[in-house]
Amino acid sequence: MPIATKYVFIVSMDVAPEKEALFNEVYDQEHVPHLLKVPGVRGVTRLKTDPASVSIGGEKKPVTGDGAPTYTAIYEIDSPEVLTSAAWAEAVEKGRWPKEVRPFTRNRHHIVRKVI
Repeated sequence: MPIATKYVFIVSMDVAPEKEALFNEVYDQEHVPHLLKVPGVRGVTRLKTDPASVSIGGEKKPVTGDGAPTYTAIYEIDSPEVLTSAAWAEAVEKGRWPKEVRPFTRNRHHIVRKVI
């Protein structure tokens, strides 16, 4: 589906294996709903790396990601300023995320991209 905003905020990370079920539960049931209430956040899509292959130059090659984080969330946002708003700052600290999940994440990457 096409991206409906001018910017996306892409967050990627790994999580400790023993916390993976909690990570997914809290992300889906608490974290995303809190962030969707922030003015300027229009949508969130979550992704998980899945093993695959691709044909390039007549050769089948594995798509591995070579150290890339397993989980990614793509936040459709109106502008980068959304991420420094008081509403965003408040939302990211709600629920179980800050104390029960965030400490068990690693290999975190954050980037803002402008849709062209």
